[in-house]
Amino acid sequence: MRRRAFITLLGGAAAWPLAARAQQRDRMRRIGALIPASADDPDYQSWIGAFQQALAQSGWLIGRNVRIDTRWAGVQADDIRRYAAELISLAPDVILAHGTSTVRPLLQATRTIPIVFPIAADPVGAGFVDSLARPGGNATGFMTWEFSFAGKWLELLKQIAPSVRRAAVLRDPTQGSGTSGFAVIQAAAQSLGMEVTPINLRDAPEIEHAIATFARTPSGGLIVTPGPSAAIHRALIIALAARHKLPAVYPGRHFATGGGLISYEPDYIDHGSI
Repeated sequence: MRRRAFITLLGGAAAWPLAARAQQRDRMRRIGALIPASADDPDYQSWIGAFQQALAQSGWLIGRNVRIDTRWAGVQADDIRRYAAELISLAPDVILAHGTSTVRPLLQATRTIPIVFPIAADPVGAGFVDSLARPGGNATGFMTWEFSFAGKWLELLKQIAPSVRRAAVLRDPTQGSGTSGFAVIQAAAQSLGMEVTPINLRDAPEIEHAIATFARTPSGGLIVTPGPSAAIHRALIIALAARHKLPAVYPGRHFATGGGLISYEPDYIDHGSI
């Protein structure tokens, strides 16, 4: 199934004949939404709000012609798999999957229900789609960023803190994009005369120990790459960067609004309303 067919399910394509669109909206449509965060996360709440607003602008009104079943799955893989199976059992018309960590378990459980991902780092490399132009299968969506972004993070770190010669790259080991992004950062580090060190984001004690160990040597800075673990531990990471006086570049404005130094990434709110 092609990208436009999926977006039609969500927003109602303008190309539909008016009569056909009226018939489609006579019955209640059902959308499942799988979110890798807690229900009280303000950034994801804003994103869901933008999504619902875009639906309403296209004529899809909650309770009138569309129902949304949202599952706030957190970042633990077992919980995400459980909620994915729960959503699939509801037999929705389409499932909205936020990010790589939610798309994979959904595709493992169904090859028939359409899945739309507004955010995914490397959908082709992850095997979600055959190509960006022709996704194939039952999943489609948007690639969040190119891996060249990772090199830009290192350039920004060097620009805002010229004395930095070492960078710890915090990455989510459950996301393949973390490995690919680090490879780009390594290549950029050679031209900038910098040394880069990977730090895996698993749990709070490991993050705290790794950053404290890295900070013992001077002239260091941090780069935080995208992923569910970075989002769930962002308050800790920001606090550790401040405690150890490490300049840091973050993947998203929610890090900067939460007290981080600087961020560079596409606007996720825009992705939610497309």
